[in-house]
Amino acid sequence: MLATEPNMTNVGVALKLLRILFLFVVTALAEIVGCYLPWLVIKQGKPLWLLLPAAISLGAFAWLLTLHPTAAGRTYAAYGGVYIAVAIGWLWVVEGIRPSFWDVIGSFLALTGMAVIMFAPRG
Repeated sequence: MLATEPNMTNVGVALKLLRILFLFVVTALAEIVGCYLPWLVIKQGKPLWLLLPAAISLGAFAWLLTLHPTAAGRTYAAYGGVYIAVAIGWLWVVEGIRPSFWDVIGSFLALTGMAVIMFAPRG
């Protein structure tokens, strides 16, 4: 993705990379919140009104996917890698469960796959 854009400075490339990664993380958080709130309602008996922000969050998730700068299929494939890493972070920060060594390795591998998909040179 980035390799196909001529005349970009290193700073420009770095800023574009950070924007793409930030957008992926925000997209993943929107999906996780949209799925976690119904989980709380169903599994922990939390109030039904939590389904409204869940629906809004899932709507935001779908909208955020449209903002990604590449083909939909490539975006969805790469997004999966970021989602895995963000979900493991959610496990630790929100649910209070420290990720295992294998969780961390799996997240690293998923992010590596995302980077290959998103940033490989294209002809």
